[in-house]
Amino acid sequence: MSKRALISVSNKDGVVEFAQGLEALGWEIISTGGTYDTLKRSGVKVTKVSDITGFPEILNGRVKTLHPAIHGGILARRIPEHLQELEKNSIQPIDMVVVNLYPFRETIQKPGVTLEDAIENIDIGGPTMIRAAAKNYRDVIVVVDPREYPVILDELKARGDIGAETRLKLAKQAFAHTGFYDSMIAQYLGGLTGEKFPEVLLWGGEKIQEMRYGENPHQSAAFYRQALAVGGLPMARQLNGKELSYNNVVDAEAAYALVMEFESPACVIIKHTNPCGVATGKDLSDAYCRAFNADPVSAFGGIIAFNRTVDVETAKQAAEPFMEVIIAPGYEAAALSILCAKKNLRLLELPMDRPAGMQMKSVVGGMLVQELDTMPLSTKELKVVTERKPSPAEMAELAFAWKVVKHVKSNAIVVTKDNTSLGVGAGQMNRVGAARIALEQAGEKSRGAVLASDAFFPFKDTVELAAEYGITAIIQPGGSVRDQESIDECNRRGIAMVFTGVRHFRH
Repeated sequence: MSKRALISVSNKDGVVEFAQGLEALGWEIISTGGTYDTLKRSGVKVTKVSDITGFPEILNGRVKTLHPAIHGGILARRIPEHLQELEKNSIQPIDMVVVNLYPFRETIQKPGVTLEDAIENIDIGGPTMIRAAAKNYRDVIVVVDPREYPVILDELKARGDIGAETRLKLAKQAFAHTGFYDSMIAQYLGGLTGEKFPEVLLWGGEKIQEMRYGENPHQSAAFYRQALAVGGLPMARQLNGKELSYNNVVDAEAAYALVMEFESPACVIIKHTNPCGVATGKDLSDAYCRAFNADPVSAFGGIIAFNRTVDVETAKQAAEPFMEVIIAPGYEAAALSILCAKKNLRLLELPMDRPAGMQMKSVVGGMLVQELDTMPLSTKELKVVTERKPSPAEMAELAFAWKVVKHVKSNAIVVTKDNTSLGVGAGQMNRVGAARIALEQAGEKSRGAVLASDAFFPFKDTVELAAEYGITAIIQPGGSVRDQESIDECNRRGIAMVFTGVRHFRH
């Protein structure tokens, strides 16, 4: 008796050639709907599933393969008891199931898609056949990925069957395929209900690439794209350079998130997830020069992010120092040519879309999930708590500094002037320590500058230090039981201080 393959695919890439290859090896082909029509037109000898079941497709195609003649043939072990039972019920074994699923993701990402459209693109028969075949993988070959077609044909030609190792690999792919599919449906329906934190979290991801290594050479790593992601770094198009490393991706994400805070031409330079240079300017070239000169030593080997299309002048400047990655919404043709001359410089193209969705961070054995920190600075909710009010220029500078400090690891202090970072104190165990780093880095430039803190001052010591360096205005959340001490110190020193009422810890 010849082997039988049931083929029913949404993605028809390579399916005709695969079916022809099976047919040439003596396999019988059975199929449904559109796949049947495709194979028939291509000259493949194919039998309709309805001819096997003796039952027509019903309910507009919702029920086609859900029948004992199909699932009995798939699930039967090749043992005497099962084979006798098949024979008793006039069911023939099915030895291969080639199925991939309705295009649910493609459907829900279309403009104007309705819930009804989405529902009709939830596959039922396909996942059922896949899971049945994967469960019985020792006796049934299950294929969900068209890239496996040549591998399977080669192995069948070489040995007349598929080995145990390949069968297990294909079964694993099959369960991942249906699991990923179900995760998309669950995420989509959860989004319709506005559910933020479901009782069961399903996170489907597709591998973009394996990294050369992780944070360190002794760690392995890979980069994945979330199932229903519509933006973010996984969607970036690489135009030049070596493959991204694990650390490149982490740093590029930090640069991308910060540069999107600004409406005017902006440049951000990141080292180890923290900004070492941030500036806005009259144009992109001006912004880059300001950001780079804020800390040229730390900028070496950094990640640059722009929020405008990179022009020729900016490209000439950015091409001079050694940098790892540049990320921008676009590049002028001549600018791209200049930057591509540095063959190892990774160039990423990614629209500057506002972030959406949830933020996830893994811990050993679990996952933390939270909303993205997208809260903008509300000038209406700012509270001037000192006798001296900030001037309009100082208030604008404080708003700039607040956007920057939001993206610095806690404890965080940032000193800025003229919409340019002068000093950054990141990730310190105490706040005055972070302030000391930022102010010492700014040095004499700090006179007339402003200071931002991501969380409240537990003591007045940060104000005292800021006054020594000539800071004229401070922005911080407020909320400490010792707020009045800091306010009194600002009044004594003639410093204006503004409370935001919002904390921006970044761990």
